[in-house]
Amino acid sequence: MLWLKSFHVIFMVSWFAALFYLPRLFVYHCEVTAEAEHARFCVMERKLYGIGLIAMIGTWVFAIALLVANPGYFQSGGWLHLKILLAVILSGYYGWLKGLMRKFAARQNTKSHTFYRLINEVPALLLVAMVILVIVKPF
Repeated sequence: MLWLKSFHVIFMVSWFAALFYLPRLFVYHCEVTAEAEHARFCVMERKLYGIGLIAMIGTWVFAIALLVANPGYFQSGGWLHLKILLAVILSGYYGWLKGLMRKFAARQNTKSHTFYRLINEVPALLLVAMVILVIVKPF
């Protein structure tokens, strides 16, 4: 059980690294004018997204493995259900970032660097909520 938890946390930390850095790359990408810089940011974003996707999948695989290994978690209160909901929302957010990344690649970005600075806070807020749910178990 502890091995499953360890790998779940390792993949989760890796996924959050991508969640924090990808929108930050978008902030900097907004300021790019030269074609070589644009191409470089597209490559960095694509590679980071791929690494984050692997981390997201690993997070989910080990979360499901934990639930299968200990189905009693579902009776531990509403904190787990809310945490799973937040993880689903975070997964959707990551997919939305993929769409933004594609717009940058196609030179169709219409958002400002301020917008990307704001959306960069979403994963931080969800991380705080999820950690509190897991540690404090308020429900």
